[in-house]
Amino acid sequence: MSDFDREQDGIWDEYDWERFLQQQDQRTEKYMDLLEKYIDDPQRDEIIAREMGWTNTSGADDWSAEVDALLDEDWRSQDDQASVESGNASETFEDHVLYRAAFGLTVWIDKLFDQNTALQDEPVAIKLATHAALASAKLAAALSDDDVDEIGMTIAYLKRALKAITVSLDSAAKLLSKKLIAARQYSVLQQRLFQVRDGIITLMGEYRGEWRRRFGSEGYRS
Repeated sequence: MSDFDREQDGIWDEYDWERFLQQQDQRTEKYMDLLEKYIDDPQRDEIIAREMGWTNTSGADDWSAEVDALLDEDWRSQDDQASVESGNASETFEDHVLYRAAFGLTVWIDKLFDQNTALQDEPVAIKLATHAALASAKLAAALSDDDVDEIGMTIAYLKRALKAITVSLDSAAKLLSKKLIAARQYSVLQQRLFQVRDGIITLMGEYRGEWRRRFGSEGYRS
């Protein structure tokens, strides 16, 4: 897992996982920037490897695993999203009330875009839809399992889902202030967003309580 792959002893808490996920975000962003900058350079792979600090490898084949790991930061949410879409998700995950609420939110926003095609080119509306979908993906990651060793990861993903929903709430308010959606539409949208937000907050509290129950308060940074 990147530069600090389980260097720490014991179970990772939400802060360890958050640090790891943030590091992956930064490295992924750097890689994508380099790829865009040197996309047409015949020495692209060598340049990117050097800039990313993969200088101990001897060729593209040797560091391809590094690239795969960076681009797969959301392996957990991507796999679970695909499973849900194909109808092969586990019953517990597929029927979880919070995920269903988040997925329903994305469907409702899609219908809003269909009703008002002007929103499809509006940056604030795109931000609303993107972060609502992001919240759904992060919830898929968080709810995929309750493994005793990964409660910290679950909470970290819930925090990311909460951040995405908060951005969506702000975007929804801006759409209303710009008169890009009607007051009635905003009321329904806000209600759905709050439903997901409050559900995430409640679930985070439950998982934090479970962490304390399993590992004791001395192992948790409140």
